[in-house]
Amino acid sequence: MDRGRFVILCHLLKMTSGLVETKVVDVQKMVAMFLHILVHYVKNRMIQRKFVQSGEIVSRHFNIVLLAILRLHDELLKKPQLVPNSCTNPRWKCFEMYIKVNVSATDSSRYKTRKGEVATNVLGVYDMKGNFMFILVGWEGSAGMNFETVELSTGYYYLCDASYLNTEGFLALYKGERCPLLEAFKLLKCSWAILQGNSCYLVQVQCQTIMACYLLHNLTNKEMTNAEIPDELDEGDLTYATIEGDDIDYIETSNE
Repeated sequence: MDRGRFVILCHLLKMTSGLVETKVVDVQKMVAMFLHILVHYVKNRMIQRKFVQSGEIVSRHFNIVLLAILRLHDELLKKPQLVPNSCTNPRWKCFEMYIKVNVSATDSSRYKTRKGEVATNVLGVYDMKGNFMFILVGWEGSAGMNFETVELSTGYYYLCDASYLNTEGFLALYKGERCPLLEAFKLLKCSWAILQGNSCYLVQVQCQTIMACYLLHNLTNKEMTNAEIPDELDEGDLTYATIEGDDIDYIETSNE
């Protein structure tokens, strides 16, 4: 995030979310600490040294900024728009991705994916301009997605990945066809290192952090017309729910 978008973010947080400075940290500094953690995924003690603050101040202001960014939900999460019949651009799909999380030993079995990793399942809906319109985080890695409870207008369809079934309102790709939305998730994980590995935060905070990354992606995309995808992170480093043979047609429930 360059200086221009940083200023825009701070302005939005102050004017829309009501973020104010505290006795020890001003708005710009607390936002800078928060973004530094998300972009580089460094531990609390690294932020203490870099910004010359105590661990308690770093932790408290991380949560203050996190909640303030989530309050930008209505501002940054784009409303769905119909795709015109003349459109041939395939980059408007719903897609699912695993993000590794840190949970207690008693909950690890529920969050274990088919590959044996402990992760949360994230569903994203992506529009034709590169913005996320819908984000669902927090369900266990062992769970699939069920579209039965999703309400859609009659005659309209969401394009979705080949691992989903063709159902009313959802049109799946042929198996083996490349899904351009992979590039959106690749850009997300390249931009926000905290999404690439196991987090040290509680799973509830991790899910809020994931949501914040999506909202910041929309802000960045709004202010930048050409988002380049870095080459240093190839597709082998990313973990997706939609792999060959993982047909998703149900969601497992739990008593938790």
